[in-house]
Amino acid sequence: MRDLVRALACGYTIAHVFYCPELDTDNDISTFEHATIYEVPRDIMAKISYRSTPSSIVAVMHHPQNQPALSDIGASRVLGLVNLQKPGNIGALLRTADATGFKTILLIDTSLDLYNPNIIRSSTGAVFLNNIYTVSSQQALAFFHEHDYSIVAGIVDGDTPLPEVDFERKSAVLLGTEDVGLDDFWQAQCDVRVTIPMVGEISDSFNVSVSGAIIMYEALRQTRW
Repeated sequence: MRDLVRALACGYTIAHVFYCPELDTDNDISTFEHATIYEVPRDIMAKISYRSTPSSIVAVMHHPQNQPALSDIGASRVLGLVNLQKPGNIGALLRTADATGFKTILLIDTSLDLYNPNIIRSSTGAVFLNNIYTVSSQQALAFFHEHDYSIVAGIVDGDTPLPEVDFERKSAVLLGTEDVGLDDFWQAQCDVRVTIPMVGEISDSFNVSVSGAIIMYEALRQTRW
């Protein structure tokens, strides 16, 4: 229900709703009074739902049609996710990007559906902010150059410790795949190869969503306080 409410707040509209009274606990379906509501039994809802324990409400929605053109975006901080494969990581990073003031997100060379249920759930609604663009590497690079972004790449063996990165200038933070990180193309294009200092005896890297959170919060710390 939380995700549906947040989608509505972000300008999404409801096409129709499937509702199972048998599964209802305390959901208020009056929120959807202007939508077509189909009451369905528990077994049908189980087939519709992605989860093994379905909720009482599933809504089919239309996304807003007023997304600004990427060429018109001039946000001071951008997050670029290059070919990430795990929906939960993407969702978590969208959530953190919103919390730390990254106003534009590029999904670069991705094969995942933005509305994958795991992305929606782990983003806690940030996926509905209408600030996410699916682009190729060439499109992303052209955008960064056109708007004069410093490309800050998160790399395990990078040569610039995170506290030394200057986020006062326009920055695009790039994160690569969960297993091998950024590919050779982006490593050659980046302006800063940032690494997060670690002191562990065994661990040699963070999960990509954790790395992204640390880097984005450092950007917020430098520019907010």
